[in-house]
Amino acid sequence: MFDSLSERLNRTLKNIRGQGRITESNVKDTLREVRMALLEADVALPVVRVFVDQVRERALGKEVLQSLSPGQALIKIVREELEKVMGEANEELDLSTRPPAVILMAGLQGSGKTTSVAKLSRWLRERKKKSVLVASADVYRPAAIDQLETLAREVEVDFFPSNPSQDPVDIATAAIEQARKQMKDVVIIDTAGRLHVDEEMMGEIKRLHAAIDPVETLFVVDSMTGQDAANTARAFDEALPLTGVILTKTDGDARGGAALSIRHITGKPIKFLGVGEKTTALEAFHPDRLASRILGMGDMLSLIEEAEQKVDRKEAEKLAKKVAKGKGFNLEDFRSQLQQMQSMGGIGALMDKMPGMANVPEAVKNNIDDKQFKRLEAIINSMTPHERRFPQVIKGSRKRRIAQGSGTQVQDVNRLLKQFTQMQKMMKKMSKGGMSKMLRGLKGRMPPRMPF
Repeated sequence: MFDSLSERLNRTLKNIRGQGRITESNVKDTLREVRMALLEADVALPVVRVFVDQVRERALGKEVLQSLSPGQALIKIVREELEKVMGEANEELDLSTRPPAVILMAGLQGSGKTTSVAKLSRWLRERKKKSVLVASADVYRPAAIDQLETLAREVEVDFFPSNPSQDPVDIATAAIEQARKQMKDVVIIDTAGRLHVDEEMMGEIKRLHAAIDPVETLFVVDSMTGQDAANTARAFDEALPLTGVILTKTDGDARGGAALSIRHITGKPIKFLGVGEKTTALEAFHPDRLASRILGMGDMLSLIEEAEQKVDRKEAEKLAKKVAKGKGFNLEDFRSQLQQMQSMGGIGALMDKMPGMANVPEAVKNNIDDKQFKRLEAIINSMTPHERRFPQVIKGSRKRRIAQGSGTQVQDVNRLLKQFTQMQKMMKKMSKGGMSKMLRGLKGRMPPRMPF
């Protein structure tokens, strides 16, 4: 997310970062570039105007002009104004009500609404330890009811059955009543979507909202529609008292115009980001962290939180002890590391949150492909347990069998074994206290290709 905006802003701000003196002229030039970067990212024009005016006003004040490092002071202002545009702080779901807390999901067809119901259910169950019941009031698409039932089973929450012959209000009220009897903490009601905003749709969802009086009414919108996402959100907000927005498909959105426009245009906070297709791919929206990512400063807090949630601590400790004792790092350990990385969204998602990634050459980024990880895992899975523990036995005929079993070529097996050997050597150095030597050898540079 924000790849093109981040690259453009970093290129622009790099020129001013180290300058010892800031003038009205170079502030004007910088802000012209920033303005173009935001417009190219499909940020709504009123938002761009307010943002640029605020940065200009502060940049030409004492805060920057009298600073010992004015270039850094200007970047700090850009960061703070980005945060302000997106809402300044994370706004959590308000579940402080007598259970069950009712959440109503609204949005256009194809925005990822039903999938977001499942993602939010999982997030509430795993992160907030809430018991959840979900129900579909989409009586126009029987497939939507079936889809939600399948997803509910996957994320391990209860599903309230419904069918297309029922009235949406009857479905929702019956689901809430069942949740009350079963002492559920949260009920999430999925609603019908349309291809565009129309009177019939708005009338139905208004009637549903009035009948169930939800504590949260969340608008689900596709970030890839850019500033149109903000305009659609405003249309819904005029009909419904929205409490927040879930921005979906952000992993495929290189521009980020929706994230920077929605709060300003609707006045409603973005509460979550959908960052992938899996039901685990939902992140709480933190404007300060996202501003850091846009400016290439990384997002270590989110990375740490994600690691705590998704990394198998016992496996990590077992490997650490094994390495510390100098025991061999084998292909089973290598496979475990690949799986842990994929559970955190893959190398692309990790790099997005790591500081300094804006300065990594595109050629290096382009060499990194999460599909390679799956290919490596498939090759390791095609080996026998003995081969995984003792890779040195893998010779000619074994290589051919492994390649055939994993649907790859012998050269792919050779490449994996070479990469594994490199990692094995690295682990050996770490076990002998050679980590500091290794880092000194790198001298802050990234290798031309990743080692795995």
